[in-house]
Amino acid sequence: MRVAVEKTYQALPAPKIVTAAGACAISGGPIAGHREVNDGAGGVLAVDLYIPGCPPHQLTLLDGLLRMLGRIKHRIPA
Repeated sequence: MRVAVEKTYQALPAPKIVTAAGACAISGGPIAGHREVNDGAGGVLAVDLYIPGCPPHQLTLLDGLLRMLGRIKHRIPA
């Protein structure tokens, strides 16, 4: 899949935003360390947004995208 991901990335117009959603996309999941996995998307491309989960919940996806776009401010609880 590395070649397919790289070709797809190159074919996209700018601005390019790379999102890794789910444990397998982030770190390789249960098959991390295998040569074909590349230990997640970060081993192939520069990832802009990591969304955790296995699989990630729909609201987690939405929250991550909105935070990246600046629609939700990051607040640290007091």
